[in-house]
Amino acid sequence: MAENNYEDPAGSTQMFRAFVETPAAQAPSNVSVHRSNGGGRGGLIAVVAIVAVVVVVAVVWLAAS
Repeated sequence: MAENNYEDPAGSTQMFRAFVETPAAQAPSNVSVHRSNGGGRGGLIAVVAIVAVVVVVAVVWLAAS
């Protein structure tokens, strides 16, 4: 017959609580974040704004016709 080796559920809970309650590791203050995509998000916002203006102008033009 196989042996039933069960882990202590209370021990697992205690280890989990210890993991959750520990503060998250923070990056050192001398680490800098550098974006290498050349401001791609700003360009995306500009394209979305231009498309929105074109759609509004098209709707107004079609409504006036």
